Amino acid sequence: MYRQLVESNDRAAERGMTRQMLDAENRYYGGTIDPSTGVAWVNHTTGTPTDMCFWGAALSNPDSKYYRDEALLERLRLASEFVLRQQHHDGSISPGWTNYHSPPDTAFVVVGYSQLYQLLDQQGWAPLKPVLDNMRLFLERTIPVMLTGGCHTPNHRWVLCAALGFLHEIFGIEAAVQRAEQWLAEGIDITPDGEWTERSNGIYNAVSDIMLIHAARLLDRPELLEPVRLNLRMMVYLVHPAGEIVTDYSGRQDLGSIHDLSSYYLPYAILARLDEDPIFAGMAAWADSTLTDPGVCSVNALVRLLLEPELQQIDGTTDALPVQYEVLINEHFVRENYVSQMENVGHHGQISHSRMHTDFGAPVARIRDEETSVTVMTEVPPFFALRHGRVRLLAVQLASYFNPGYIPMQRMTRVPQGYQLTGEQKKGYYGPVPTGDLPASASSAISPWYLLPHQSRALTHEQTFRVGAEVVQTESGGWTMHLTGEEPQDIMMQLSFVFGSEGELSCEDGIEASDGSILWRGGKLRYSCGEDWLEMDGGEMGHLSASVREAKMPEKCKVVLVNFMTPFDKTLNITLSPSLEKKD
Repeated sequence: MYRQLVESNDRAAERGMTRQMLDAENRYYGGTIDPSTGVAWVNHTTGTPTDMCFWGAALSNPDSKYYRDEALLERLRLASEFVLRQQHHDGSISPGWTNYHSPPDTAFVVVGYSQLYQLLDQQGWAPLKPVLDNMRLFLERTIPVMLTGGCHTPNHRWVLCAALGFLHEIFGIEAAVQRAEQWLAEGIDITPDGEWTERSNGIYNAVSDIMLIHAARLLDRPELLEPVRLNLRMMVYLVHPAGEIVTDYSGRQDLGSIHDLSSYYLPYAILARLDEDPIFAGMAAWADSTLTDPGVCSVNALVRLLLEPELQQIDGTTDALPVQYEVLINEHFVRENYVSQMENVGHHGQISHSRMHTDFGAPVARIRDEETSVTVMTEVPPFFALRHGRVRLLAVQLASYFNPGYIPMQRMTRVPQGYQLTGEQKKGYYGPVPTGDLPASASSAISPWYLLPHQSRALTHEQTFRVGAEVVQTESGGWTMHLTGEEPQDIMMQLSFVFGSEGELSCEDGIEASDGSILWRGGKLRYSCGEDWLEMDGGEMGHLSASVREAKMPEKCKVVLVNFMTPFDKTLNITLSPSLEKKD
């Protein structure tokens, strides 16, 4: 693993060299150009600090072919000067995608920059002094914004705590510890089963994990490792057999996109060493197999391994990991009790530049049987997803014209061999504003709609729409879906099946819509990828609408649609190809 990291770091260092701006007249002189935008940034992902980490790790490592390479050292010096020039007068940076003069994005850079600074400072190599001086000045300039700056999202708090911890370690600033304690006083946002607020298995779980690991050490708060352990144990059950993380229900931008375990390598490796836990070591080994380079600035694995050489000795095997399980995450979390307290908080459900994440703690079932992996979920558009060998059924989603769009399932309970899900939507109308509540503008020549106190309107003619979905595993290893819904009558419904674009679809009785989706009228539907396949029945054409308003389909996927009307009592069967063992 270590040797592979060194080699991949050298390759990443070389890629960065090809992108560095060496024209002294150019505004980006010394920076590395982000190929997707053509701009050199100072951020922790696509920015110059990430390339600096590749270069610094190579220069510091006797096992690298660039060890103490003076030409590379000069490039690093130019980059450190570019970073200083791009830093705002208040000490912050603007990452480029949004969040200008951003304390949390500055904190991400501080976390990565601090570790690189510490690694370079350990080298005792005099030619590094100009680089170290520039880096130390950048970090020193961030102190005011780190001591006063705020955040947008839950995980930002833990990034700020880690950054404050590093500033305390480097500069001895007690105020940094006091500021971190203010963030920590808000409490830790994780369920007993290990789910963070943002439900972001692909990105922000790992961010919260590594940042709290740093904070635990730097702030002498070992108890901060407990939530990390919870999340890392949960994540054992949230990876498909091929290494793709379950992102079907994320509350952030990784929703439904493909992510691997690479960002979890450091959290698993560090906790495997501390706890001597074979499962954590096995997950670290699995994560290591997905690393194509050491990672972005804030989580560069090689920089950390050079700072903590003992991490290079983690000995784990994926043989320790479970391949058959069924778990219901958050089964006993009393989410309704927490959500019901929102009315008393005072924010009225509104938050700026973020979201409330009221889906926090919603139940998710994970079932795995060797190469078959199933997710049953709530509070998001899809309620079912499946992987079977190379077959990817990315989402099964129910939409309607009642409250146009998808119907998220809100509750999940166990039934024999499966799960019962229920979803409920309400929609009504609103009467006139009572005379005594009308503003003066109502009796003037112009009465803007937005000046009326809409909260005073009485609710009338409210309708309630309830749906149910029972998903049950069959004796042969397939699945049966039983969907129900009654009143109001004559609601147009649409069930969508979203498949990976890499496979082949065939349908006995279907019509191709203008957007490429298939309106499935009946007969058998088959999706195959290589030797793996699934087959379904249950197609229907109860109406002709090719889409439901507000129910957008993902791009670059193959979509099958089933149209029906309320009331409905509908059963669909999914049959899977024989398992690999049976094929053998």
